[in-house]
Amino acid sequence: MRFVIQRVLNASVKTEDGIIGKIDKGFMVLIGVSKDDDEETADKLVRKLIGLRIFADSEGKTNLSLKDVGGQLLLVSQFTLYADCKKGNRPSFINAGEPGRANELYEYIVKECKKEIEVVETGSFGAHMVVDICNDGPFTIIFDSRDM
Repeated sequence: MRFVIQRVLNASVKTEDGIIGKIDKGFMVLIGVSKDDDEETADKLVRKLIGLRIFADSEGKTNLSLKDVGGQLLLVSQFTLYADCKKGNRPSFINAGEPGRANELYEYIVKECKKEIEVVETGSFGAHMVVDICNDGPFTIIFDSRDM
């Protein structure tokens, strides 16, 4: 499982139906699910995400978590995080999770985040989306469950 976490001042996601998710200060998280992932993997990354201290304290040091600053979450599924470009110029997505199972895990992650964070917005699984962010820093962190 992979999370690409961007600290944002605001972010939104829209589909052809218009804006479907919008947050202010917080994290915009792209979520990629591999064929080997499960709820245990999701739990580990969600705990790490919720506890991630990348907001500045009163001294300007990155000591505060999302909860500490009343931050919000925008969670967007993105299977292309598992693109394999080793051969040729056209990416292969054979390592991405099967769509049905990947959606289940994405929804599980959303549910678990909602237990901890007051405002959790989402994209639309499998839809073409346009994500607009105002990256704060810029500050981007990548979680890969294979490295954690």
